[in-house]
Amino acid sequence: MLLAQQSDEQVAAYYYDHGEYAQAAQLYEGLYKRGTNKYHYQRLLSAYLELGEYKEAMRLVERRQKSHPKELSLLVDEGTVYQRQRQEKKAVRCYDKAVERIGSNQQPVADLAQAFLSAGRPDYAARTYLAARSATSNRTLYFTELVTVYQQMGNYEAMTGEYFDLLDHQPGMMSSVQVSMQRMLQEAPDRRLADGVRRALVSRVQEHPDNKVYLEMMIWFSLQENDFGFALEQAEAVDARFPEQGGDQVMRVSQISQKNGAYDVAADGYRYLQRKGKEDVHYFDARVGELEVEFARINHNYTIDAKNLASLRARYLSAFDELGRNERTVPLMRHYATLMAYHGGDAQEAVSTLDDVLELPRLKPQVRDEVKLELGDLLLFAGQTWDASLLYMQVEKANKNDVLGAAAKFRNAKLSYYSHDFEWAKSQLDVLRSSTSKLVANDAMELSLLISDNMEDDSTYDMLALFADADLLLYRGQLESAWDAFDAVGRAVLSHPLFDEVLMRKAQIRMKQARYAEADSLLQRLVDFYPYDITADDALMLRAELNEDHLANPQTALECYEKLLLDYPTSLYVDRARKRYNALKAR
Repeated sequence: MLLAQQSDEQVAAYYYDHGEYAQAAQLYEGLYKRGTNKYHYQRLLSAYLELGEYKEAMRLVERRQKSHPKELSLLVDEGTVYQRQRQEKKAVRCYDKAVERIGSNQQPVADLAQAFLSAGRPDYAARTYLAARSATSNRTLYFTELVTVYQQMGNYEAMTGEYFDLLDHQPGMMSSVQVSMQRMLQEAPDRRLADGVRRALVSRVQEHPDNKVYLEMMIWFSLQENDFGFALEQAEAVDARFPEQGGDQVMRVSQISQKNGAYDVAADGYRYLQRKGKEDVHYFDARVGELEVEFARINHNYTIDAKNLASLRARYLSAFDELGRNERTVPLMRHYATLMAYHGGDAQEAVSTLDDVLELPRLKPQVRDEVKLELGDLLLFAGQTWDASLLYMQVEKANKNDVLGAAAKFRNAKLSYYSHDFEWAKSQLDVLRSSTSKLVANDAMELSLLISDNMEDDSTYDMLALFADADLLLYRGQLESAWDAFDAVGRAVLSHPLFDEVLMRKAQIRMKQARYAEADSLLQRLVDFYPYDITADDALMLRAELNEDHLANPQTALECYEKLLLDYPTSLYVDRARKRYNALKAR
């Protein structure tokens, strides 16, 4: 459509939007004279300012002030004209005058604050809200608006102060405040927000050491920052000042620390609670928790020496003597069985312990079936494959169309793989690839592909049989024999689809032997030579955690996490990698 065919309003907007301010100003002058429309006024003022016609701009503002004397935002416009001419003092006088006129009438407040924001003066927008708050003696008025303005200004201490002032008046809002602050912390592009929150928190806690709300917020923030040690210090401070509830915070921090791999902090927290005495409400859980931490530490480090194993075994037995073997100590009994079988070489003791669990009269059906799976695993470990298979079938039958049933079905399929019944194993694994359990489906897909790739390339299954035998040796903890068996697979032919799997298994063996540098080298070879194979993302994740947790190479760990996120976006490990990448980057 031609401009001539459009209204003056449309043509003026066209010129303005395309930066042709002289033509736009001429048209808006005519439009404004017809009706003193505020939108036309704002467009005309903006055009004058863009053209540098400050006298015309000031005359326009003054005329509107005469006709609209209560419109406080016009003082901002006047100040803006002065500011464009670098007359800062005159601009500030206008801004101050606008804020001073704020009274108990709240109607002009939002318009004035928005005018300051549009003029690039968020500091005066904040002063506007604070003046309105003072005029009404309402301490929480304009809370949301002030938080937003302070965030835009980068004044994170003041922003955090608003949250704390709100909690002073409404402590029940703590969960909502934490959700809001957590979102902002996650979206923050750098450390300035977190540092501002920390400074504000420290200041409040120092000024009000007996304020429980501030202490609890400090605990919450420290956990967000993965500063578990400081969080525990604050939780113990809460316990000292508020003994009737403080232990709850210590227990919570200990449990969160344990889940995040901060085992030393978790163990310190559990020991702190135990020192409060056996009558304390948290004593039992703390006693169990400390042993769970030690068990998790072994799984994390892949190995334990004979001296530490004997000490830990004695601590478990002492706990059973004190706490009993009952429904509440089932987690300890399950871990003790795992410890004895896979680290202590005493499968009979392990089987006996799980049998004791299954005899408990009030055991929940799901826990009973989970323990049956673990018992089946132990029997397979001990070479009793038929008994293991029977237990797997029992659990599968009792949990059809359930995650636990799928896990049992997968174990039986893997048992068939160990027994060289590859076609049957594959048929079961292919069914499991559509399992509702992502973990089971992923494991089933990996084993199914391992079998199918090698059924096609080797109709006699000889290499696959060698590999399955080596895999069973690895599962049973016969590490040196397993290493030799995987080596034999690698020496049998010059090239084979199994070679990436061989590298992965050999890396796992070295990790179990605490030979971490060798494991890292094997994983690097896998990623370098087989980047498109199904084990590549597993190798990257394992290598990242190995370098972060055992080799003290945080930069290498970051590179591995980043490569996994960029090159393998559909990997099962993406969420875990992103969390660990962000936590490592923030250190």
